[in-house]
Amino acid sequence: MMKSGFVAIIGKSNVGKSTILNNLIEHKVAIVTSKVQTTRDIIRGIYHDEETEIVFLDTPGIHKPLHILGEKMNERAFGSLNDVDAIILVIDASRKENKGDELIYQKIPLDIPLFIAINKIDLITIEEAIKLKNNLKEKFPHAFIIELEARVGFNVDTLLKEIKKVLPEGPFFYPQDQVTDKSSAYLVSELIRESILNLLNEEVPHGVAIYVENLTEEKSKVYIKAAIYVEKESHKPILIGKRGAMIKRIGIASRKAIEEYYRKTIYLDLHVLVKEDWTNSLSILKRLGY
Repeated sequence: MMKSGFVAIIGKSNVGKSTILNNLIEHKVAIVTSKVQTTRDIIRGIYHDEETEIVFLDTPGIHKPLHILGEKMNERAFGSLNDVDAIILVIDASRKENKGDELIYQKIPLDIPLFIAINKIDLITIEEAIKLKNNLKEKFPHAFIIELEARVGFNVDTLLKEIKKVLPEGPFFYPQDQVTDKSSAYLVSELIRESILNLLNEEVPHGVAIYVENLTEEKSKVYIKAAIYVEKESHKPILIGKRGAMIKRIGIASRKAIEEYYRKTIYLDLHVLVKEDWTNSLSILKRLGY
């Protein structure tokens, strides 16, 4: 008997959704940083075993939008709750509930199996964990609630096992060796952006987007030319750094990550372009695939 289905992973920004996705499918298809609003688009990660296919939808973190890009991110996150077979609501155990949580709770359909993953459970006491679980159980009496520590994979296998129980019978939609539906260019752009997020602080990384202008694969080599978009002229020298030091560090970190993905020699050409207020430009957002 074959089972297959779609499962949305939803929650506020920086609660660990992408880490959970990567652990569930045992492949890195979503970038992970300590910065908020890292995920900007729906990332589909595909799990296979001999009898099961699960398409996990990692969604942008729900947040108060400050521009059109933020609005699109929220729209895609909430839109993912339609036509799925189950939902994973990820809660950061160390954060207090606020209006943002209530907004998400109101959007969750009551007729779809719900799994509540309390992540970062190691950051609170046993008493606090019990109180949090009881509070969530009052709000969602039919949900399956589980504590996780996604960084080390704690309880992820249990979550996967429980999800399999609620999936409907059905055919597989993807080849067994496919782990995402995103293009190589998209994954490359995200790995470059991940390097920038990890190397830069303050507001600059969130005004950055990556556009892969050319990607040529050969038997043992990959040639990549990519533009780093910034939305302010003052951000360009920060990305480049003194005597090109920062863009060099970004290139080294990005090349290493991309080589791990391709298992080939990577030739990477990066340059910085100023695209004023690109986060509010529908044409640029469309070009970038948002």
